[in-house]
Amino acid sequence: MAKPISKPDKTSLVIDRKKVADAKKILGTRTLAETVDGALDEVIRLAARRRLLERIVKSKTGGIGPTPEELKRLREP
Repeated sequence: MAKPISKPDKTSLVIDRKKVADAKKILGTRTLAETVDGALDEVIRLAARRRLLERIVKSKTGGIGPTPEELKRLREP
């Protein structure tokens, strides 16, 4: 079942039909609009996953909980 698009907007664009067909198979969509909307959702989710991974890589604990120093500071009155 297609999810409603937040604010439908009509536009004209040149698009690679082979890529659309491939994306339809991957996303399980039926229409061009569903496919483009689904692909945009995927890009947004990918960016969020990248930001999370970046935070994990930069953290001192591998992204799993606070550091020992942070725990000590949090436990102090």
